[in-house]
Amino acid sequence: MKKKAPVAPAMRAGALTGQAEDYLKAIYEMEQGGEPAATTAIAELLGIAPASVSGMLQRLARLGLVQVERYRGARLTHIGRSAALQLIRRHRIIESYLVTRLGYGWDEVDEEAERLEHGASTDLVERMAAALGHPTEDPHGAPIPTSEGLVDERRLQSIADLAVGQTARVVRMSDRDSEFLRYLAGMGIRPGATVKVAEREPFEGPVTITVRGKKHPVGIAAASRVYVESAPARRRGRG
Repeated sequence: MKKKAPVAPAMRAGALTGQAEDYLKAIYEMEQGGEPAATTAIAELLGIAPASVSGMLQRLARLGLVQVERYRGARLTHIGRSAALQLIRRHRIIESYLVTRLGYGWDEVDEEAERLEHGASTDLVERMAAALGHPTEDPHGAPIPTSEGLVDERRLQSIADLAVGQTARVVRMSDRDSEFLRYLAGMGIRPGATVKVAEREPFEGPVTITVRGKKHPVGIAAASRVYVESAPARRRGRG
């Protein structure tokens, strides 16, 4: 289901540093699990010291973008959530443009978009979106928030959650690791692909999946980073 973020007052250009913007995106991502973003988790995701995180969270709190819960972590305020969705929209539109119009591989665009999103003007990003026909998903299947703040926030299963014999359609996957994306592409796993669990080893062992008629063993850690939705059952013909 798509949820609409409250519209935030326009923030003047340059009001936030690129690092502060990265915090907002990171907190939004972590909050999708239903819990506040812990300081240590933010530090690990962004590759910085926990002490630095505490200082930035206090700054973002003074700007009205986050609420810091003692001993628990940070949550975005309504304004912070709206700002985070605007940033995510920029990132995913830029990724889409790089792949569709400039010939980049889907494993090459995350870092490039990360650099460009902090400097590109809103007008440029919206022109990119218009040139692409206003896409709703990025090259990795992640939903692109609309300019009004609507975004698909469905909770999806991962391949690791599927039972033996279950078939599902790949919706999206984690895009932070280019080597991981190349690994998936080598198996034919992209958004829209159909996968079926053929075997599961016990005690967190690998899952064997079938993709395009070929079997591939996949570790639990990798399988948990590919998100799917159940494929509709095929109707059997009579006779």
